[in-house]
Amino acid sequence: MKRILFVDDEPKILQGLQRILRSMRHEWEMEFATSGQEALEILAKAPFDVVVTDMRMPGMDGAQLLNEVMKRYPNVVRIILSGQTDQDVFISSSRVMHQFLSKPCETETLKTTIVRDCVLKDLLKDESLRKLVLQTESLPSLTDLYDEIVGLLKMPNVPMEKVGQVIAKDIGMTAKILQLVNSAFYGLRRRISNPTDAVVILGLNTIRALVLSHRLFRFFDTTKLTAFCPQALWKHSMEVGLFARKIARMENYTAKFIDDAPAAGMLHDIGKLVLAANLPDQYNKALALAQEKNISPYETEQEVFHGTHAEVGAYLMGLWGIPEPIIEAIAFHHTPSKCQAKTFTLVTAVHVANALGSEGYPEAGGEMQLDYAYIAELGLSERISLWQESCMASYSH
Repeated sequence: MKRILFVDDEPKILQGLQRILRSMRHEWEMEFATSGQEALEILAKAPFDVVVTDMRMPGMDGAQLLNEVMKRYPNVVRIILSGQTDQDVFISSSRVMHQFLSKPCETETLKTTIVRDCVLKDLLKDESLRKLVLQTESLPSLTDLYDEIVGLLKMPNVPMEKVGQVIAKDIGMTAKILQLVNSAFYGLRRRISNPTDAVVILGLNTIRALVLSHRLFRFFDTTKLTAFCPQALWKHSMEVGLFARKIARMENYTAKFIDDAPAAGMLHDIGKLVLAANLPDQYNKALALAQEKNISPYETEQEVFHGTHAEVGAYLMGLWGIPEPIIEAIAFHHTPSKCQAKTFTLVTAVHVANALGSEGYPEAGGEMQLDYAYIAELGLSERISLWQESCMASYSH
């Protein structure tokens, strides 16, 4: 049974939550606190899976509470449920929260968010990996791209499209921007997966605040990585996004599906970035083992980390509220047959794109074999050569 702690200084709000979530009492053990201090006292007595807190509270506000939770209880999922937050506070709070929900919040939205986060938590069996993902505030960028975005944002009249194009080339920036724009704070009726669209919605002042004031973006320190080539990973990720979109278009899928494909391709290996940036010695070991055994690093990751970059990436993006189809593509891009859907999906497009992209960039993390049995099960074996021909026509490296 999952344990959920709700925090709000309004007793009536807590009573309302208790009433509307009564149906979950057989799945959740719920406790309620009227202040940040009371919440910390409750957390000190027993472990919890999720903390859901209001933002504006006397004494200790929601952001301060979640900051303490992150430091003291790194295995806890952190959610803000608030209707009284300005944009600057929201941005500064994005370091400590995984998701933001607006009051009033529909019961099903609240339930679905908590359930999803709990299910995603079970993706990673290793406790140290879970802690690492839960404590991840942002992800590093290539130095050249970081410098470029900083330079652009210091210009007085830079076109938003140009800023979006730079962000779209970077794994970490894309992930963080999509986390923020897809939060309930902005109240959008549709999920955003295009970084340029996200920049237009957020506005240049918000992007400047993220980069220049709150410093949520940072450059990648590669001094401790001896076997990892970040430039190759970025180039490979961009190419997989391009290939995935081509393949989706060839199968005549919906515009939304096609729009999601570049982001899914760009983010499919984001777990590698988490591992390489935070655990460089272990990641070097995984890469060295792969070279020694002549196998994919995906296989040696399990040996070294007791988990894979696919699981790490899917967990982080799920916590950040990235659209579900993209999370599935990240989770199953090496193992598409484990996906429940037995039709062509974004998982298929990214799996094929990744296999084709790995042929050109083995230095990005080892060649990946196409799952021919999975493609045959979908009845798409005859499409492989057409996909390959179309993608290879655009190869430029």
